[in-house]
Amino acid sequence: MTEEILRAISSEVYGVWFLIGAALVFWMQAGFAMVETGFTRAKNAGNILMKNLMDFCIGTVMFILIGFSFLLGEDLLGFIGKPGFDIFTAYESFDWSNFVFNLVFCATTATIVSGAMAERTKFLSYCIYSGVISALIYPIEAHWIWGGGWLAQIGFHDFAGSCAIHMVGGISALVGAKILGARIGKFERDKSGKVIKVNAFPGHNLPIGCLGVFILWLGWYGFNGAAATSVSELGSIFLTTTVSPAVATIVCMIFTWLKYGKPDVSMCLNASLGGLVAITAPCDVTDCFGAIIIGTVAGLLVIFGVWLLDYKLHIDDPVGAVAVHCLNGIWGTIAVGLFATDTAPAFSRGFGDGVSFGANQIAGTGLFYGGGFKLLGIQLLGLLSVAAWTLVTITLTFIIIKALVGLRVSEEEELQGLDPVEHGLASAYSGFSILDVSNTMTMDINQNTSLGTSDYEMASEAQKNAAISVVKQTSAADADIHKVVIITRLSRYDKIKNALNELGVTGMTVTQVMGCGIQKGSGEMYRGVEVDATLLPKVKIEVVVSRISVDSVVDTAKKTLYTGHIGDGKIFVYSVDRVVKVRTGEEDFAALQDVE
Repeated sequence: MTEEILRAISSEVYGVWFLIGAALVFWMQAGFAMVETGFTRAKNAGNILMKNLMDFCIGTVMFILIGFSFLLGEDLLGFIGKPGFDIFTAYESFDWSNFVFNLVFCATTATIVSGAMAERTKFLSYCIYSGVISALIYPIEAHWIWGGGWLAQIGFHDFAGSCAIHMVGGISALVGAKILGARIGKFERDKSGKVIKVNAFPGHNLPIGCLGVFILWLGWYGFNGAAATSVSELGSIFLTTTVSPAVATIVCMIFTWLKYGKPDVSMCLNASLGGLVAITAPCDVTDCFGAIIIGTVAGLLVIFGVWLLDYKLHIDDPVGAVAVHCLNGIWGTIAVGLFATDTAPAFSRGFGDGVSFGANQIAGTGLFYGGGFKLLGIQLLGLLSVAAWTLVTITLTFIIIKALVGLRVSEEEELQGLDPVEHGLASAYSGFSILDVSNTMTMDINQNTSLGTSDYEMASEAQKNAAISVVKQTSAADADIHKVVIITRLSRYDKIKNALNELGVTGMTVTQVMGCGIQKGSGEMYRGVEVDATLLPKVKIEVVVSRISVDSVVDTAKKTLYTGHIGDGKIFVYSVDRVVKVRTGEEDFAALQDVE
């Protein structure tokens, strides 16, 4: 009796955890929305938020109507679940928990595609293919793996969806991005059509993107762990789900640091997700060592995938969905056949009787743990079958949508941004000044700006004047009040502020501006691509002096700003010929009008 009570309590506890896990997976929708929004441009933020909202809502409707029965209905020849409407006709005995759990996974598959096709896809077209993925493409292949279909029957193992969800979403993203074409300005081509340059489109809000990654990582504990049936299984799954992305991120950081000179923020965020995707299939049957190796490869695959799409395939994927989900979905599926071990607490439950198998069971240990090639062969067979199914069905879907309603917005709409043209939204950041300057202001520039010496005292007068030019404007010979405007690099602000304070200047007006000149705007790397912007962040400092010699202000500024390069700064001197003094208490204020 005691054992029966404990089993009943345990069943109830894990039933509740099952639903909590489903809620965590739903919360991942917020993570995907934040990552995609942060990694793209501000003018499309509202459109991206709307897409991430609607793929779940559309997916829910399609899953109710047909998707759930195709996935978990009575098996028909190992290929598809029997269509049915038990959710309407037999609600009192319906498996509510299973429905909700599988629904949130289905929505994840659809939202992966959004990132790779962001910033140029018609909203209507997105809604259509999102519905098709949720109704047909995902439920049928997921039935093969989790619904008692032919792959489950031979011992194929994909515990939480590296193959069924992430690879499927990643392949769909790859096909969609290829058919759709790159964003305007992403690739520069010569007259023959050959790509001669890849341009970077930096994400407009990496803090939001980072928040999205942390939300996804948190949700992944439910994604991978919700189906656990014991504390030991859950603990092991949590361990591998933590180790793999952590190692992937470190590997990516080291590699980008060595290759590009600085650790790449967005690439490392992608690597965290790549490590999570890769561990999703083997999370219950691998150990810590296996998770480390899986994460190491995942981090490298993210870097390789981004490079491959940009420089070899010339496919524009704004958020790295293909590198994260497609390549690491494939790797995670294969990793089961390499690293599955009987020391993992879930293995014995998964192995079953070793003859006949069901969902989440497994045909043996991995190649590196003495199991030979049997399990690896099964994993490869399942991977190729699901990939072929996805490739054919999603390609047909995109071709039909393109023929009927079109996939891509017009060039004018893309340049303007999808927020106003698709949703009547002036900006997702109402009240903030948003200027999209990425790849919109380029010019031929002379990068050889060095004047030969960075020492101000050693520089000749010509070198000083070339680095920091002074423009004087006079209006009255006896003017004793001057306004000095200094424009220089943002990085020199503290130095010039302190130098002017020491000179006796007690008041100044400071404005952040963007400047375009002879110097190259940026030689930094973003996701392995040089950011080709000629707009530099600058600071404009305005001071008014009378008792202090204007020449001393100019000399101090020149000496402080000088680094030995053309374009170190520019100084404008204006004489003031009219002063209106206003007495307020014991202080004098001057309202100054510059002479144009």
